[in-house]
Amino acid sequence: MSEVTDTGVVRTAVQVDGEAASYLTVEQDGPVVLLLHGTYWSRVWFPVLGRLAKAGLRPIAVDLPGLGHSAGELTLETATVPALADWVVRFASALKISGPTAVAGHDIGGAIAQHLLVHDRLKVSRLALVNSVTYDSWPAPHVARFRGPGVAAGTTADDVLTARRQAVTAALGGAATERRIADYLDPWTTSRVRRSWIALAGAADSRFTLDLLPALRRSTTPKLLIWGEDDPFETVEYAERFVSEIPHTVLIRIPDAGHIPTENAPHQIACALIDFFSA
Repeated sequence: MSEVTDTGVVRTAVQVDGEAASYLTVEQDGPVVLLLHGTYWSRVWFPVLGRLAKAGLRPIAVDLPGLGHSAGELTLETATVPALADWVVRFASALKISGPTAVAGHDIGGAIAQHLLVHDRLKVSRLALVNSVTYDSWPAPHVARFRGPGVAAGTTADDVLTARRQAVTAALGGAATERRIADYLDPWTTSRVRRSWIALAGAADSRFTLDLLPALRRSTTPKLLIWGEDDPFETVEYAERFVSEIPHTVLIRIPDAGHIPTENAPHQIACALIDFFSA
């Protein structure tokens, strides 16, 4: 099934591991840009998808299993960065994506993207990170509070929805409106998605980015960092450190933007991604 929005963006699905993997795209030929989310869902990429498509790219923003509008349910074992990277490879295979592929990641999706690059999965040709987790910057306190044994059993729907509302409102910053907040929160009204999100929070571990650093320092793949400067957790200082230590990396700072800068400056971010992925 597919659903076309008034911007030309289509939500459709493909079967991965026997479950529907939902994704946003613009159905056209062109170089694929695979867009990965983290503790949110594919909605973070929606503001830039149409612009990427108008530039001749084929953007694909997937919902990880059990999250957003994808079917399935994550566990602590399947929600780790390596396990999710393996799932992304199977998703790409289901779409018959082959050859060098451009990848962008936001939040924990950035850790998945870094893992794909380092372990030569998908033959990542260019890597973009948008307010991504790096080094030991994660999990953020509002995510870490859902870690630990017995958390899932003792967490109510209101606990998750309240925490997610607070996080989304802060992450959107000046772009926050009641309608947009409600749009972001919609998947978490489903109990299966809430359980998957708690698993993702429980599996969050900075060793998954720290372990990648030696290989990243040797990498010659072009890398672009796009960073909302007002992010209180994935702070711009982490991005500055990454640029100083990881070769072939450029940083673009987005002033007056927080953790989801695509909502604050969609045109600027789309132009940066187009220039980078079309080079």
